[in-house]
Amino acid sequence: MSGSPKKVIWAAMAANLAIAAIKFFAAWRTGSSAILSEGIHSVVDTSDQVLLLYGLHRAALPPDRDFPFGHGKEIYFWSFVVAMLIFSLGAGVSFYEGVHHLLHPAKLVDPKVNYFVIAAAMIFEGISWTISVLEFRKQKKPGLGYLQAIHRGKDPTLFLVLMEDSAALLGLLTALIGIGLSQATGHHFFDGAASLVIGAILAATAVFLARETKGLLIGEAADREAEQVIRGIVQKGQHVERVNEVLTLQMGPEYVLATVALAFADGITADQIEDEVAKLETEIKKSLPTVKKVYIEAEGEKTV
Repeated sequence: MSGSPKKVIWAAMAANLAIAAIKFFAAWRTGSSAILSEGIHSVVDTSDQVLLLYGLHRAALPPDRDFPFGHGKEIYFWSFVVAMLIFSLGAGVSFYEGVHHLLHPAKLVDPKVNYFVIAAAMIFEGISWTISVLEFRKQKKPGLGYLQAIHRGKDPTLFLVLMEDSAALLGLLTALIGIGLSQATGHHFFDGAASLVIGAILAATAVFLARETKGLLIGEAADREAEQVIRGIVQKGQHVERVNEVLTLQMGPEYVLATVALAFADGITADQIEDEVAKLETEIKKSLPTVKKVYIEAEGEKTV
């Protein structure tokens, strides 16, 4: 596992810890529901990053008797848990705070503190967001848009932190608008409404992340380019008559399992097939370092 995902997570965690502290102070000082929701949002994000670091640690464990293909899918499990936490805690508490503030409005005290806090939070979040964007750009393939890259991405730590930081910046902007309207109009409805909008942003982010990590968790194939490379290599085999099937399984961000079913030419010996299989396996692993295991099966030729 490269250091890039960890660098992104540590940067986000440091930013969220600082932001959470100043948000809670501002919420206590001013009574703003929107800022309190944002403080809870930052605490949830910090907890998420702890889980991601734990997931990376677990995913790096070597194979054992119970997990012969390693623990790479642990990061997919913990990423899915993170999505659930964003939805249940982040969005749930924000909705509660918004409804409570609408039913029991309270006058904002010294709202200027909120503006200072939001400005400081935007700076910290902006730094974390910039780091996550730069790292994500390094990982994504040229020509792909961000949504396409997220959909095809096999390392959820990078796009998860990017989505969290983006949601955080949108939440801060929402809080700023809500507090500003409350102060300008004297109607405290806007502060509570801002909490509801922040909850909606978090809920949408959680649903999106859960959808993207679900496929990886239950058994998603490697990207199509990898499959095409494997198919191209085995098609060029000296004694290969036909490629019947190429299947891949993403076992972790840097671990792909591949199975290939080939029809070999008539008349070749078992030793020749064995030598051919060994050569093809070596070539596949050399061309695609993420392919750790290759299983090539000789079978009869299939008819179309």
